[in-house]
Amino acid sequence: MGTVLSISPATKKASIMDAEVAGDGGKNDKSLKRHSMFVSLSWKKLVASSAKKSAKKVTPNPLPTRELPSSQVAQLNSENVRKTHQTEEKKPKAPIPVPVPTVPTQNGESVVQNGRLSSVQKQPSSVSLVSPRRIVIQASTGELLRCLGDFLCRRCYKLKQLSSGEVILWFRNIDRTLLLQGWQDQGFITPANVVFVYLLCEDTISDSTDSPAELQGTFQTCLYLAYSYMGNEISYPLKPFMNETNKDVFWETSLRIINRMSAKMLQLNADPHFFTEVFQDLKNQRDSSESNLDR
Repeated sequence: MGTVLSISPATKKASIMDAEVAGDGGKNDKSLKRHSMFVSLSWKKLVASSAKKSAKKVTPNPLPTRELPSSQVAQLNSENVRKTHQTEEKKPKAPIPVPVPTVPTQNGESVVQNGRLSSVQKQPSSVSLVSPRRIVIQASTGELLRCLGDFLCRRCYKLKQLSSGEVILWFRNIDRTLLLQGWQDQGFITPANVVFVYLLCEDTISDSTDSPAELQGTFQTCLYLAYSYMGNEISYPLKPFMNETNKDVFWETSLRIINRMSAKMLQLNADPHFFTEVFQDLKNQRDSSESNLDR
């Protein structure tokens, strides 16, 4: 004996239709997924290509230039220069302002104010408007040294045996000693320095000097002050200028010269006219009986 199952045809048909619908739904889902994937891929490609196009720079090709021959360039330059000259010649030139000459009267002078002449009272003035005449004096170092020696010989007339060459030798020996001992790099004897020494000697050495040693001591004191004031070095030793026997006299004479001649020493360097006067005075000390001077 067995069990019999019965299936209605409608139920079977419905199950078959459900299976078909389920199959069609799966197919549609797969097609939608494939379609969306294709759309996303195509959009990415589109964005990437647009980015590449925007990143590219557009460089326009320059227009080809045509070079002109050198003869044509020179012709164009000459024509430009000629046109420039023609335009400058056509322009009216502005008048150059010229001061109006006026003749001053006896008690007043004429002044131009706003294009009108007016006379004003002339005030007396002691300052001369005429510039002083420039005097050019030339002399060599040897000539100035000889003039300095002649001056000392004439000033110390009691020293009959004194000669200008002896005075020059005192000066040169001190300068040579300082060079050999390394106290200075270059010689001190120059025309300007000789004039400075003459300024000190002319005021310090008196005509009552009757001893060659006294004259040499005073002269070397003047040389020490001249080296200290006009020399290129910061300091100089005392030994070439001062003797141990007259040390006190050396310092007394130095202080006396400084107190009396400081203003003139400064003026000699600051005032060219004063320097010219002293220079001319030294040059006039030349002995007229001597025709040949040391150079």
